Amino acid sequence: MVLVDCLTLWLSNVLLAAGEDGEAASRAAINELAAAVEQYPGQLVIVTNEVGDGIVPEYPLGRLYRDLSGVMNQRIARLCDEVFLVTAGIPVELKQLEYKL
Repeated sequence: MVLVDCLTLWLSNVLLAAGEDGEAASRAAINELAAAVEQYPGQLVIVTNEVGDGIVPEYPLGRLYRDLSGVMNQRIARLCDEVFLVTAGIPVELKQLEYKL
C-alpha cells in the first residue's frame, strides 16, 4: 500500500512552478497523474483537500487553483473504488451516496 499525501499541495507546486503556462501545465500534469493512478498495480490511499466549499477566491490565481483542484479531485475519484470525505474525523463514503444516471 502506498500513501500519497497531498494532491492539492502537489497541484499548487505544479501551478506555481509553471508560471504563465500554469493552467495548461497543470491540466497536463493532472492527466499524467490520472494515468499513473489508473496503471498502478497496487493499493493506493490518496489524500486531497476539498477547496471548493469555501468562498470564491478574490484573485484569479486562487480561482484557477480552486477550479483545477476540483477537476483533479473529480478525475481521481472516478478512478477509485472508494472515496471518503472526512469531516471532524468522521468518514463518509461518497461513492455509496453517488446518484447513478
